[in-house]
Amino acid sequence: MIDRSGLAEFLRRRRESLQPEDVGLARGRRRRTSGLRREEVAALCHMSTDYYARIERERGPQPSEQMIASIAQGLHLSLDERDHLFRLAGHRPPARGAAGEHISPGLLRVLDRLDDTPAEISTELGETLRQSPLGVALTGDTTRFTGPARSSGYRWFTDPSSRQLHAPEDHAFLSRMYAAGLREIVTLRGRESRAAQLADLLLGRSEEFRRIWEDHEVGIRPHEVKRYIHPELGRLELTCQRLVDPGQSHSLMVYTAVPGTESYEKLQLLSVIGAPSLR
Repeated sequence: MIDRSGLAEFLRRRRESLQPEDVGLARGRRRRTSGLRREEVAALCHMSTDYYARIERERGPQPSEQMIASIAQGLHLSLDERDHLFRLAGHRPPARGAAGEHISPGLLRVLDRLDDTPAEISTELGETLRQSPLGVALTGDTTRFTGPARSSGYRWFTDPSSRQLHAPEDHAFLSRMYAAGLREIVTLRGRESRAAQLADLLLGRSEEFRRIWEDHEVGIRPHEVKRYIHPELGRLELTCQRLVDPGQSHSLMVYTAVPGTESYEKLQLLSVIGAPSLR
């Protein structure tokens, strides 16, 4: 059962211990609050201030698992703190490891500071969990997808529009890379895994995937330099650096351009242009 007083006290303590800069917010000159304000936490958790405030005041209905997960992520909780929060709210904590989607505070802190370059955090299946503003400007909001389409590899074989942002000469390689990567994950996680379910779906939906899957390729790694075709800026050549959280199988990918190049100049325009419109 929900421990309302324990839940409220835990949330208050965590909120008061965080500073704006800890979660990528500007402090402001007239700030008097020692920690975060309730409205700031509510915004980070993608919920109304009134809803969050009622939880801290021990009122309202029992928060759903989805709401508790949003609060845990918004407050940058560790996995142990997240699990504690779920139990206080009367829920069983989610799974850890490859199936988990809770981003570690360390990765979030790095992403929060990357406001001048495209970056994203994704799962091993290519499901985008969080993007920097310039990440959205480069590829669009890839957190909006639901179901199997959350996986970039699934979209690659089932949604032709997903290929618009990539140079045509790279398409054949990317198809092989996605299939090979998925095969490795299926072998690693087993036939009952989400990766295996995704492979089965693709085998039933994509002739191209079936053909490449039969080649049984593995070990095809992404190129360090990725070529994008932005609908307004044209071609960009960006170097991708990857930071891996082995505990949750999440990757933080940061995209940069060599200073002085045409791609570098175009990258500076991304924040002005905004997210691409893909059809």
